[in-house]
Amino acid sequence: MQQLNTWGQHKVPFLFLIDFEWKKPMAWTMDQVHSDEMVFAINGFSNAPNAKQIGGDIQLTTNPISLKEYEHKFNTVYKHLSLGDSFLVNLTIKSEIEINHSLQELFYVSQAKYKCWLQNQFLFFSPEIFIQIRDQKIFSYPMKGTIDASIENAREIILANKKELAEHITIVDLIRNDLSQVASHVKISRFRYVEEIAAHDKKLLQVSSEIVGDLPDRFQSHLGNILFSLLPAGSVSGAPKKKTCQIISEAEGEERGYYTGVFGYFDGENLDSGVAIRFIQQEGKNTYFRSGGGITAQSHAEEEYIEAIQKIYVPIA
Repeated sequence: MQQLNTWGQHKVPFLFLIDFEWKKPMAWTMDQVHSDEMVFAINGFSNAPNAKQIGGDIQLTTNPISLKEYEHKFNTVYKHLSLGDSFLVNLTIKSEIEINHSLQELFYVSQAKYKCWLQNQFLFFSPEIFIQIRDQKIFSYPMKGTIDASIENAREIILANKKELAEHITIVDLIRNDLSQVASHVKISRFRYVEEIAAHDKKLLQVSSEIVGDLPDRFQSHLGNILFSLLPAGSVSGAPKKKTCQIISEAEGEERGYYTGVFGYFDGENLDSGVAIRFIQQEGKNTYFRSGGGITAQSHAEEEYIEAIQKIYVPIA
């Protein structure tokens, strides 16, 4: 944290990657980043060499956990929701996959606001902003609510869904409170707008909101404090955060690591960062795709299971 404060104070550009459990945070000045070890793209800013072509279509085979296994995790979460320990829990799963291209190759053909390939470890291609800082204002864009765009009246259906509305309101309120720790005059500038996201073989509609606040003078000297005070991202944890993270650990049974952590870039003045979702992880010879969704007291296990499986894709334009 202190290193980020120091670099921010001196307006030194840097990249950062912070894991969900805060056990292995990493940060680099730009001369420390080598494209043979890590390739990234952050809203058009990238260290990627010239685009590489890959031959043939992408073939993705998924072997997710069973519905019965998912229900066991879901029931653990639901028990705590029923007791009032949490209002919203982000429950995720790890699905073994087979894919006919390397993670490095997939980096070059995937389309997303935030992409990062780290050698022999993972690739993510995330549509979700964590925070952006520009012109001394801080912005957050929590995403909650996903539906297949091919469904008739999909936009109207997702916006009218009471469970999705309740989940979205909870996250927006959580993020607004989070930003109020570091900024003044925090407000919701846009509420529940719909964006289209390209998936491997389909398009999805995603519901987001925009929250903005004013940062104090010389905020760059406190960048590390700002980032860590907002972690973990509310959209991939829940509310209240501390207890909900304990529930997540109990239900999921393993650490998330860099999955659902945050990744970003400070250019010396402004900052852009994303949540590390849509995440493929390499473990020896095995490859896993990590996905999930928010669980509330109105959730149903089978519907949430299907949503988690639907999020297993490579976003190809």
